[in-house]
Amino acid sequence: MAKQDKAAKKAAAKQKRQASMARFKQMFEAFKMQRREDKLLLPLMLGTFIGVTVVVFLLGLIWGLHWFFLPVGVALGVLGAVIIFGRRVQANVYRKAEGQPGAGGWALENLRGKWHLTQAVAGTGQLDAVHRVIGRPGVVLVGEGSPNRVKNLLSQEKKRISRLVGETPIYEFIVGNEQDQVPIGKLQNKIMKLPRNLSAAQAASLDKRLSALASRNDSTPKGPMPQGAKTRSMQRATRRR
Repeated sequence: MAKQDKAAKKAAAKQKRQASMARFKQMFEAFKMQRREDKLLLPLMLGTFIGVTVVVFLLGLIWGLHWFFLPVGVALGVLGAVIIFGRRVQANVYRKAEGQPGAGGWALENLRGKWHLTQAVAGTGQLDAVHRVIGRPGVVLVGEGSPNRVKNLLSQEKKRISRLVGETPIYEFIVGNEQDQVPIGKLQNKIMKLPRNLSAAQAASLDKRLSALASRNDSTPKGPMPQGAKTRSMQRATRRR
């Protein structure tokens, strides 16, 4: 039994090392790609590292603890450089994704925290789409595509769910760079700053109700109505299913 536990620990440690190496390789590849496209990346990272290290070291000199503060300054400098790197990479990714179909849905997938995302709850053949996010603020509808068509989609979707959600707030955003639109790079922050109106349990329950509504709607027979069929007969057939 002890040997098995020891072997399991070794295997777990090996997997952990391999995962760490894989993450490091990914970061290094991302750094090389970003450096080729972003000439300011390296100067900004070096400037942040040196600046933070020097400031912390000088604070140590003032308090007479410079040798203790030097490693702290180096660690904070490295952290600052990594933060600069992450933000530059993120800004570059958003810049490339801007205007691409599905970019709004991709940005919503990366929301921090507990959110319930349903992509493309409404759409058109021209790749316009409305995505639904449910969280503690309430219901968030995010549209992307042609502004005129998306506004109509948002209005229809809001009307469709308004009776079910009751007094729960419904927020609407359109991704884009025009007036009254939200740039894709600011979409996450915009949603994260919304007021908290629901508990986590209420948000989960609301998501289940809306998902059930979508499932019932999907059960409606698709395609043209048979000639001579009456609407009530079709509704009864749907309910029997």
